[in-house]
Amino acid sequence: MHKILTIASAAVLTLSSCGTKERENPLLQESYGTVYEIPPFDQISYEDYLPAVKEGIAQQNEAIEAIVSNEMDPDFENTILAFDNSGNLLGKVMLLFNAMDEAMSTPEIAELSEVIYPMVSSHNDGIYMNEKLFDRVKKVYDSRNEMSLGTPELRMVEEIYRSFARNGALLNEEDKQKLKDVNSRLTDLYNKFSKNVLASTNSFEIVVEDSTELAGLPASSIAVAAEEAAARGKEGKWVFTLHAPSRLPLLQYANNRELRRKMYEGYTSLASSGENDNRPVINQILQARSEKAKLLGFEDFAAYMTDNVMAKTPAAAENLLQQLWIPAVKRVNEEVAEMQEIVDSEGGDFKIAPWDYYYYAEKVRKKKYDFDENDIRPYFHVDSVRNGIFTMANKLYGVTVTELPDAPKYHPDVKVYDLKDADGNHLAVFMTDYFPRDTKRQGAWMYQFSNEYIDNEGNSIRPIVYNVGNFSKPTAQQPSLLTMDEVLTMFHEFGHGLHGMLTKAKYQSQSGTAVDRDFVELPSQIHEHWAFEPEMLALYAKHYETGEVIPDSLVEKIQASSAHRAGFDMAERVGAALLDLNYGHVNPAEGEVIDSEKFEQTVTEKLGMPSELTYRYRSPYFNHIFSGDGYASGYYTYMWAEVLDCDGFEMFKENGIFDKATADSFRENILEPGGSEDPMVLYVRFRGHEPQVGALLRKYKMDK
Repeated sequence: MHKILTIASAAVLTLSSCGTKERENPLLQESYGTVYEIPPFDQISYEDYLPAVKEGIAQQNEAIEAIVSNEMDPDFENTILAFDNSGNLLGKVMLLFNAMDEAMSTPEIAELSEVIYPMVSSHNDGIYMNEKLFDRVKKVYDSRNEMSLGTPELRMVEEIYRSFARNGALLNEEDKQKLKDVNSRLTDLYNKFSKNVLASTNSFEIVVEDSTELAGLPASSIAVAAEEAAARGKEGKWVFTLHAPSRLPLLQYANNRELRRKMYEGYTSLASSGENDNRPVINQILQARSEKAKLLGFEDFAAYMTDNVMAKTPAAAENLLQQLWIPAVKRVNEEVAEMQEIVDSEGGDFKIAPWDYYYYAEKVRKKKYDFDENDIRPYFHVDSVRNGIFTMANKLYGVTVTELPDAPKYHPDVKVYDLKDADGNHLAVFMTDYFPRDTKRQGAWMYQFSNEYIDNEGNSIRPIVYNVGNFSKPTAQQPSLLTMDEVLTMFHEFGHGLHGMLTKAKYQSQSGTAVDRDFVELPSQIHEHWAFEPEMLALYAKHYETGEVIPDSLVEKIQASSAHRAGFDMAERVGAALLDLNYGHVNPAEGEVIDSEKFEQTVTEKLGMPSELTYRYRSPYFNHIFSGDGYASGYYTYMWAEVLDCDGFEMFKENGIFDKATADSFRENILEPGGSEDPMVLYVRFRGHEPQVGALLRKYKMDK
């Protein structure tokens, strides 16, 4: 989804520009002077970031010194809340820089990241290992039950204390220094890992010179490949890349089996050789994580990462995954058998291989349901789907979305919107950035340029939220028509966006998506359910040329095939989650080399993974778990949250998918509170019971 950033007041700093005249750093102004305080992207230069980060660090250090120098007894306001508000400038700058690093990673940004991330990491270590500050935090924590605190305040005290403990506050000086060294190494390694993936992705291409090799591919995919070739100076040829809108249609439709194999092997060997080889990086990450976990008193890194989320232990996460793994593998075997029948009937002298899965799954869908996804893509113009997610938000929560065409944006592809509540009050700025480019990492995510909170004067500060994707881009002949997976992804990321935009948390550290890692995917995944509901499709799925609403015959096929390829989809995700947790249990001896390829194979054999598929992400490009700590030993959270979202959506199905009372309850109990209350308490308040795995199995028709 997104990265977890640093904890992070503003001043005007005058800088020298090119030695000719003085200019003010826009990142250091008290106000941007733009509509809704959207960052003035066209006024910000690369040279502005580092001074702003340094000033943000200095200001936070001053705020921390004021807290520890306060002679009054520590309490919630003068210690906990003061700490929560101590890094506003740094937080603002880092939210912006992280966004640019992921979506506009130019060489200049990449160079800056090698300086800024270690600097901020070291700064955070200094804060969390500040003995005087921790002493005040601990005093509030120890007396919290005598302070008559409200639920959000009590939770903040406990969360901040836990953060200090998890970041080394309880260690002796020698071990604190060791932890600082480990954190510094990890920061460098995470940055290196993600840069290697981006560079490796951009360096790969398949060049096709003979048009007969393109048989089976949709005209839209061929057109995209031709434009990519022309952009690379290879007019008259076709170039396919590892970006999903290029890669997936080739695997799904290309009749040329050798072409499919090249694409599959190119993707699964990503960042596995040459100067962008991430295997040595992974080994160093595993060494450092093990060292960190032991320093902090945990058995291994998986225990450390699950200790402060809903699961509480790796065993609880693994137990859930095993409940899903067994029926998923059973379904995979059934799916492969259906595919093999088609191979044999066509006289193919081979067994289904991983690069055949998408292709023959599509043939099975055509045979069983008379359904070709290309028949419905004309109804999924990117603007129609975008209008669909806005319509969903309006019918569920009463909000309206209006484009701000003149608002600042960081790239021409970006669109900016004003989200208003039913009473007309401004709720949030929402931005979309949907098409691939060389400076953008793969995948899709939501994050924000500013947080929601209540300021000291009681004003509600509203957030600026954005969604980024890598969807099928328009060509000279055809607009952007999305695949079903891309449609689901847009609904998914907008669900995260609603979590960030509708939040009404009082404090910044509890705003929106600042919730337990295994709860954060609930709002995103539950909103996926609306995408292909017949009642919803009738509202937004309209032919891009004629405006015709998608016919009932196609809707019926979508519904009938809803669990198609469910075994593959679940098994590759659960497999990746189990691989991640297995990595979390690794405690390498000093000097021991962990071969990630062999490690994967060991886990594969232990799981009994069918040979026709592999992990959703191979280790060298598993960005979720090796480009930061956010989802490390936590990729399982997608499946954990899917149990919640399937169970929760059944309530909508029972009452009506646009039932106002149900939507109001979901908004009030899930979207608005953010991290101000225990997530299980919030879920039970909405649903009436704890989540049950049966709903997920029913969704995929694996409950028998």
